[in-house]
Amino acid sequence: MPLPPAPTKRAALLSPDAIDAPARSSHRGSRRSGEERADDAGSRGPQPLELFDNLGAEGGGETARPSRRAKAKAKPVPVPVPASTPAPVPVSAPQQPVAIQVETRVPTLSPAAPAPAPVAAPQAPARTKRSKSTGPAKLFVLDTNVLLHDPMCLFRFEEHDIFLPMIVLEELDGHKKGTTEVARNGRQTSRTLDALAGAQDADIDKGLKLDTTGHREAGGRLFFQTAPLDYSLPVSLPQGKADNQILGVVQALRDEYATDKPGKPRQEVVLVSKDINMRVKARALGLAADDYQNDKTLEDGDLLYAGSLALPADFWTRQSKTVESWQSGSNTFYRISGPLVPNLYINQFVYFEAPGEPSMYARVTEIRDKTAVLKTLKDYSSGKNAVWGVNTRNREQNFAMNLLMDPEIDFVTLTGTAGTGKTLMALASGLTQVLDDRRYTEIIMTRATVSVGEDIGFLPGTEEEKMGPWMGALDDNLEFLAKGDGGGAGEWGRAATNELIRSRIKVKSMNFMRGRTFLNKYVIIDEAQNLTPKQMKTLITRAGPGTKIICMGNLAQIDTPYLTEGSSGLTFAVDKFKGWPHGGHITLARGERSRLADFASDVL
Repeated sequence: MPLPPAPTKRAALLSPDAIDAPARSSHRGSRRSGEERADDAGSRGPQPLELFDNLGAEGGGETARPSRRAKAKAKPVPVPVPASTPAPVPVSAPQQPVAIQVETRVPTLSPAAPAPAPVAAPQAPARTKRSKSTGPAKLFVLDTNVLLHDPMCLFRFEEHDIFLPMIVLEELDGHKKGTTEVARNGRQTSRTLDALAGAQDADIDKGLKLDTTGHREAGGRLFFQTAPLDYSLPVSLPQGKADNQILGVVQALRDEYATDKPGKPRQEVVLVSKDINMRVKARALGLAADDYQNDKTLEDGDLLYAGSLALPADFWTRQSKTVESWQSGSNTFYRISGPLVPNLYINQFVYFEAPGEPSMYARVTEIRDKTAVLKTLKDYSSGKNAVWGVNTRNREQNFAMNLLMDPEIDFVTLTGTAGTGKTLMALASGLTQVLDDRRYTEIIMTRATVSVGEDIGFLPGTEEEKMGPWMGALDDNLEFLAKGDGGGAGEWGRAATNELIRSRIKVKSMNFMRGRTFLNKYVIIDEAQNLTPKQMKTLITRAGPGTKIICMGNLAQIDTPYLTEGSSGLTFAVDKFKGWPHGGHITLARGERSRLADFASDVL
């Protein structure tokens, strides 16, 4: 009989009968249903003590796994002890965190084994996880453009099954050549399909299990079209076109899975395509069709994290008895509590403005339990705090300048309409920290080279000369900054200042960023709304020690095809970095370029 595992900490004496309890295997690969475990209970002798809930027994489904957040907050559930079994002496929990899922399954205890002592769940870092749907599993037929858009889409459909028509594999093969993003995604998809087909015990006829390559969130199966399907489309649809062949496959599958059959339960068949016309034709034929939604960070652009929060008018009245305040240098700190704290993020800005009362502008620097610490801001709107001759003109610009000038903030995202001062403030703070403070060695500026209209063709010269036409915003702002910093030094002084400034600014193309590492650089990524999430990840991961990255863009001016406000790389970065102690975001609300530009942004 195997011995129980040795404790990691000296514990109290165990009951003599506890030594006979067999050790529980730590293997987590088995995901059998509750019925199978019940059938094997009598044949395996004494059962190990378990702390798992048999949630998957209904319908023979898989055991549902709660999210990590639920595991971290779960309290130990005492197991009922039979009257004839003596209560054991409590055993102290080990110091090392143990991967234990504390749930509510009542184990089958052998007469010789005592009930286990309650074990406290380890405080794992909280991570939100998408809840698993409880409805019937569907069969999704994927169009080729979905695979070329997101090569990991096969693992984004949770417990649902996926069907790939043969014509999709043909189109996938036709897009695999080249160095474009579409060709790379096509090759990645082909490698993924090959890995699934080559997995152990893979059976194409019964469907390939999507979780065999380590993607545990995918609980469905992948089916290929291995036989011709009988369908009839309207004569007006050309039969040889690939889109119409896919529509025919969807129609045949809908008819085949319309009723329950032995080995083929009834399933809803849905076409998933990024092609709007394809979805329109499918609905015209009475077929269910939907867009691929998993590439969208947010369903609505209005839900994007703004980076600032207005405190309610009765804030100080409610906090008058519980607020703590202290002074440290030129900053004042406030420790607050109440229902507002759970809605705050680290480095989020809060402000209080009320008629007849002093205003307060602060940043959240600490959140602990049910309290938060607010730190007042430096006022960059006054002339004595000007940054390279630039003063902020509104509340949001002051918030942004506090982020740009803070050496503890490594990543800043700025969004806003045209004329809100994003590029000017980023350049002014960069020049101050490079030339005056010597915090960074140089400024590196890049942007997505996506044309608004028709492309003008190849550009001559070196890399920096080719990027020249794309850097008009840089030239305009440098002209303003150099003129303001000249301070009446004359034409020669302005020329020398302009030459010094340009010697510390390097313009680089995004096409050659792969594999680079920036050390002590101040990196500005302009027009970041035109980047995909994959391109954004590539650029941000170039940062080495001492590097600060600023991403700027206007989500209302996206020029990249197939990108929306919800799927833009800038939206992706803002959402993923909110609450990080070394990152910050602010949405600039008011334009300061000119009254003409402000009026045009509102009415056009």
